[in-house]
Amino acid sequence: MRAFSTLDRLTRTFWRHTGRPVDLAGRHAWLDAPRNDGPNVADAWVESAARAMGGHAQHGRADAGLVRDLAVLDGPGFAAADLHPLVRDFYEHTSAWRLEAWTQWSPVFQPGGELIARFFGRRLQQLALPMRPLDVSRGMDSRVVTLHDANGTQQGAAWLRTLKATGEWVFSGAYSTRSLPGADRPSVHVAFPLESGNVQVFLRPRVLDGGALELSSPRGRFGQDGAYVTTLDRGRAFAARVPLHETFRVFVDDEGVLRTDHELCLWSATVVRLHYRLSR
Repeated sequence: MRAFSTLDRLTRTFWRHTGRPVDLAGRHAWLDAPRNDGPNVADAWVESAARAMGGHAQHGRADAGLVRDLAVLDGPGFAAADLHPLVRDFYEHTSAWRLEAWTQWSPVFQPGGELIARFFGRRLQQLALPMRPLDVSRGMDSRVVTLHDANGTQQGAAWLRTLKATGEWVFSGAYSTRSLPGADRPSVHVAFPLESGNVQVFLRPRVLDGGALELSSPRGRFGQDGAYVTTLDRGRAFAARVPLHETFRVFVDDEGVLRTDHELCLWSATVVRLHYRLSR
């Protein structure tokens, strides 16, 4: 246990030295997101995240969605009304959907992914992507806990996912919408809490042919859509933009089935592809 504690501390030191100081209560408030108090993440952060909003977490809603209303993303170049009704229903009523998943790793990155999963993901119960197709052969459990402010308005949601076969955690993320500095419309914001920090992704929405939804975290500058790591170390906050780029394409196929293609890249190299079949 002491060795793992040292490893986690060294990891935070790495991000302190490679990142930049940020003011999460001021000009960098767009990076202020849930963190976990200890190394074992799972769903331990959910209640404290709700308290930080001055409200409460609501469990067990059969129609709970990751986003209360996708129209909050409307702006130049995007209108939620143009999405296929099933695509919109999934995001606004996520709990009502069942997921089947397939995964395919690049042979180049699979050994590194296995090491990360073994030394971090499975131990921390966070960001433990399935490494082999059979890992998800029995599907994933999907649970949504909505996060409300003092007025009872949903401000975000926790999406909690575990493997049905083993009960092992895949990830737990805080989903919301958030506007980046100077942006002309909001992005989808996902934060994966870690001890004294988090991994965050800002995804830009786009409507594709047939009412499909594309969410992407492209290349760009600090302060634009993309992936970030934040950490608290020695009483200060630090953040780094990292070269991880994701693309989600949520679409209805020719048989009327809702599906998702998810690609994760490091710079321009594909690391892993996942595919989801979604049923109401």
